[in-house]
Amino acid sequence: MVEDYERGSSDEIQAQPWQTDTCIGSWHYERARFDDHTYKTVAQVAQMLVNIVSKNGNLLLNIPVRGDGTIDDDEIAFLRGLGDWMAVNGEGIFGSRPWKVYGEGPAHVAGGMFNENKVKYGAQDIRFTTKGGALYAYFLGWPADGKVTIHVLRSLAADQAGVAGQPPLLERKIASIRLLGAAGNSAWTQDADGLHVELPAGAAPAPVGALRLTFE
Repeated sequence: MVEDYERGSSDEIQAQPWQTDTCIGSWHYERARFDDHTYKTVAQVAQMLVNIVSKNGNLLLNIPVRGDGTIDDDEIAFLRGLGDWMAVNGEGIFGSRPWKVYGEGPAHVAGGMFNENKVKYGAQDIRFTTKGGALYAYFLGWPADGKVTIHVLRSLAADQAGVAGQPPLLERKIASIRLLGAAGNSAWTQDADGLHVELPAGAAPAPVGALRLTFE
């Protein structure tokens, strides 16, 4: 058995795998969703997916079909868009595990069912996954200034000095940071306020971006 949050989410990392089941529209095919173009967007689902995976969850996503088994043009466009996003950012999703903390940021809603529309994510909302020794930091909105700050990834020196009285999260020095889908590494600095990353100037804004951190 797996704990399920229908159209909702856990608000913390769960020790056991869990699942969210939701739909891009209504559970059954509803023509008005197509006529009014009110399906969930790629951005909404990408944000939802990353939040869920960071907490040891799985997303079961329903695409409602017509009576003859076909899907409409908006659904096709959605699936292509999500597929394009996954082709770039799925590296930190498939086969990944939760990190020490699921993330940080102002967006928060209590865990439970039927609350997926009660939270709005932005560039300050960060979610973590880990795989193969790398740490993935997903930012749930594209920053207008092209800069990402992750406060919990402050410098080792700051952690060792006992900043905020919290135990250190990073045990090794960062070796490189790369925006998934971009060529080359990103410029970054680290201090007592956190990790500050400059996104590549030519990077195309995405609904959710991901940084891959490797360590010495």
